[in-house]
Amino acid sequence: MSDQKTTHFGFQTVDEDQKAGMVHGVFTNVASKYDIMNDVMSMGIHRIWKDAMMDWLAPRPGTKLLDVAGGTGDVAFRYLKRAPGAHATVCDMTEGMLIEGRKRAEAEQMAGSLDWVVGDAMALPFEANSFDVYTISFGIRNVTRIPDALSEAFRVLKPGGRLMVLEFSQIPNELMQKAYDLYSFNVIPKMGKVIANDSESYQYLVESIRQFPDQERFASMIRTAGFEQVSYRNLTMGIAALHSGWKI
Repeated sequence: MSDQKTTHFGFQTVDEDQKAGMVHGVFTNVASKYDIMNDVMSMGIHRIWKDAMMDWLAPRPGTKLLDVAGGTGDVAFRYLKRAPGAHATVCDMTEGMLIEGRKRAEAEQMAGSLDWVVGDAMALPFEANSFDVYTISFGIRNVTRIPDALSEAFRVLKPGGRLMVLEFSQIPNELMQKAYDLYSFNVIPKMGKVIANDSESYQYLVESIRQFPDQERFASMIRTAGFEQVSYRNLTMGIAALHSGWKI
């Protein structure tokens, strides 16, 4: 009998050491169409969610942001626009996503305030107590071991630093959740086929949302990692949620 630990990849059960490669494959496949698909899938609402994230974060001038699974730079650009003299490091395991981010006009305008680093959320290539803010948007559900990623977030933040996670979540109303599931499972993979010529990657992304802990369970995981003053806010009835915690 094997002692290999397993995890989920969407609704499949896979060996833990396989998941990172499979997730890497998904995001390599969709990198060039990722931003367009985000707009189409959410009808542009992901932009409002990211702005809500910035409103709650209230970026301060001169601070250092680490945006993990930051891909094409969406969150880092928003942060830098609100915080004069701040610096953002975008860290992602998929180089293809970072390459797409560097091509964006905002990346050229902010080049002096931005670093792009290939790295794993469960073993970040940064020293302890390095950053004022750690963000991760629609990325933590793809991590093989979420507690490891949260522990790493705690390690690299300075004392007084803040964690903020934007992630798809669960709608508290069962009937509305069923309606949303119908849309997600029937429409989003088809959109992926038309726009990115890849329905399987988007099937995985929909399944991975259903596997992610609900708001209270995830808040508990953040507390277990050492964060204090942990709270969350639902966005669009709970389709997504923002979780905040402090390293005190």
